[in-house]
Amino acid sequence: MKQIFMDTNVVIDFLANRQPFSLDAAKLFNMSLEGRIRIHISAVSYNNIYYVLRQSLTNNATIKLLENLAEITEITDVSNQVIRQSLKTDFKDYEDAIQYYSALTVPNIDFIVTRNTKDFKKSTLPVLTPTEAIALLSSK
Repeated sequence: MKQIFMDTNVVIDFLANRQPFSLDAAKLFNMSLEGRIRIHISAVSYNNIYYVLRQSLTNNATIKLLENLAEITEITDVSNQVIRQSLKTDFKDYEDAIQYYSALTVPNIDFIVTRNTKDFKKSTLPVLTPTEAIALLSSK
């Protein structure tokens, strides 16, 4: 089973039904529910997801979505080491650095999925868009 690390933007695409991106995000979540992949999401993503979803949903509805998300994904801890590494990196976006170093803590991670691949130029892991990830996963 492939282990993928999903950036916050892809999760929000799915949960907020952001068009036209939500379809590819939904396909990846469906692959997870089918047991074909395991999705890992950084713990720091939860507060960002909450903030965005809360703009259009009630607190209870937002929390329920996050609870459901936690049931179908693996939550990657943001440790002291992850924060320290992120502070010393040359990633242009600090939040992306946290995402990247969180992904590195997952044993056997196969790739990162994000719509902003340019933000992960410094990555030693493969970085794919949702469309690229679906194509790769579908060819296996």
